[in-house]
Amino acid sequence: MVANHGPFVWGEDARTAAHNAAILESVARMAYFTLGINAAAQTVGSALHDKHYLRKHGKNAYYGQSKERHEAIAQDK
Repeated sequence: MVANHGPFVWGEDARTAAHNAAILESVARMAYFTLGINAAAQTVGSALHDKHYLRKHGKNAYYGQSKERHEAIAQDK
């Protein structure tokens, strides 16, 4: 975070960066409303976070497209 500045986002191109900014805004909005509903809300534990993150991005990922399919799509851009 930078004082007196909005968040920074990146992407492979301007369109992807704008998409990432929209996702960040959506997540921030959900967090804002969550705290409005329950000011004592806590973050998820690392075990639950890791389970959902690693199933898509981990060494033994099993969720979503195969790595080969993802790489083939990226090469077509």
